[in-house]
Amino acid sequence: MINGIHHPSLVTGDMDRALGFYRDLLGLETVSEMGWEAGSEMSDFASGITGIKGSTARAMTLKAGNAFLEIFEYSKPEPKRDDTPTLADKGIAHICFDVADVQGAYDTLSAAGVPFVGTPLDAGPTRVVFCQDPDGNFVELQQVTNPASGLKLG
Repeated sequence: MINGIHHPSLVTGDMDRALGFYRDLLGLETVSEMGWEAGSEMSDFASGITGIKGSTARAMTLKAGNAFLEIFEYSKPEPKRDDTPTLADKGIAHICFDVADVQGAYDTLSAAGVPFVGTPLDAGPTRVVFCQDPDGNFVELQQVTNPASGLKLG
């Protein structure tokens, strides 16, 4: 039934800021961009999929290796987030990106001011570190250090 994971989807309060992180810093490739206004045919179509009636939004699809990431910025209805997120919250806790050099990624992103939870650590057949995107979502950067583990992509 399932062929694989195609894409997670994030909602941001500021698309340009999110693109600065995911596209410009992490290097994801823009695949498509779209948007709609409340009351438009596209808004009605989106409502049929999401159940969000009368929305106004901007959407981007980015490519990350063999998967995609969708980012939405809703101006109607206004998104809300009541608490500071933690990795123990219910729901999707984080997105993990496969990287060739976790230390290099950490150094580059740290120099750009990206907040990290800690420093890269060995975790069995991987080396990992967690950071946060501009909206506070947790992002894991993972380098597979043991290809025989079965965790290597591609």
